[in-house]
Amino acid sequence: MSDLGERWVKEARALVGGLPSTYWYLWTGTLVNRLGSFVVPFLALYLTRERGFRVEEAGGVVALHGAGAVLAGLVGGTLADRIGRRATLLVGLWLGSAAMLALGFARDTWQICAAAFLLGLLGEQYRPAVSAAIADVVPPEHRARAFSLLYWIINVGFSLALPLGGFASRAGFLTLFVADACTTFLYGVIVWWKVPETRPAHPPRTASTAARSLPSFAPFQDTVFLGFALPILLTAMIFMQYNVTLPLDLAARGMTPATFGVVLSANGLLVVLLQPFAGRLLGSMRRSTALAAASALTGLGFGLHGLGAHVPLALLAVTVWSIGEVLQAPVASAVVADLAPPHQRGVYQGAYATLWAGSACLSPLLGTWLLGHLGRAPLWGGCLAVGLFAATWHLASASSRRRHMDALRQLYPDVSTARD
Repeated sequence: MSDLGERWVKEARALVGGLPSTYWYLWTGTLVNRLGSFVVPFLALYLTRERGFRVEEAGGVVALHGAGAVLAGLVGGTLADRIGRRATLLVGLWLGSAAMLALGFARDTWQICAAAFLLGLLGEQYRPAVSAAIADVVPPEHRARAFSLLYWIINVGFSLALPLGGFASRAGFLTLFVADACTTFLYGVIVWWKVPETRPAHPPRTASTAARSLPSFAPFQDTVFLGFALPILLTAMIFMQYNVTLPLDLAARGMTPATFGVVLSANGLLVVLLQPFAGRLLGSMRRSTALAAASALTGLGFGLHGLGAHVPLALLAVTVWSIGEVLQAPVASAVVADLAPPHQRGVYQGAYATLWAGSACLSPLLGTWLLGHLGRAPLWGGCLAVGLFAATWHLASASSRRRHMDALRQLYPDVSTARD
């Protein structure tokens, strides 16, 4: 084998080495599930074209799905801690598959609304359990790399699902619902066949009080977690502007939908190319530094959109905030795993998922209001300012997170050795 070939083999082993088989089964199931993520991206189109909904009505149904997803983080995290990661995965994936079919066969408006809400609630419950299981089985020093590879395969699967969904829709939209439900069900089969229960078997006595309370809200009673959650929420609200206000603003300045699609595709391409190799870099960085850089780059990238709508400038802006996305996604999940007591990993991961679901609901409302009432300059300038504020907050709260994890290590010696 040539020196170049040996080098690539060595790099590949370093990239995937040290991760247990349970992780790879969850990784594979995630790929299968994301390859069938057909319905949600095409939901508004389906409702307006096939069911005759007005645009506003379709938006309301999509919002109901988002509301269900907000609750799913809390419910899924609670179940993951109470009944176990494996049981929560099976319940969420298989009931989510049934909810997908219910939405596909629903015809009356009330049926469609109820099914959309249930799809958000049931279909997203598995996410906290996946993250909690990964935190259970992956050593702290490998978690950033593990979450990086998971986030990478999510983007690979989603990028392939979009063209596959467009092709499959030629056979009728019902095909999308059935195919999506089948891949979700298959993920559950993989879990049932190969994924054991990973939840810590014997919660410590200090958890007895928390176990009697409402564990869903335990992270929101944790001031250290809240200090971490605020800049994450702010950064997520900046990032979510790509979904509504960014296409509206660029279209108003003369960019065609086709051109915008090409510009935005740079995001998926960069994530797919960079994410596998980001894990090794992130493993050597302090968590607070990586999160601060991610928030600053996200704010800067969206701030650059305020300078114009020329394609080279738009591509530069997308590149900058895409690098911020690559830095934040795996590190934030790893920090949540570090902050959580072992018996509450599901709840904490659920709370983190809720932050993103909440930002998906709030950011379009705030962003469109700013764009419509104050104009593009305050919108994109505000994104830059908020991103820099979030970066500063991450750095300022690092010391409190370190103290928190030191205290956790006194109770759970194996909980974390990561650098914050």
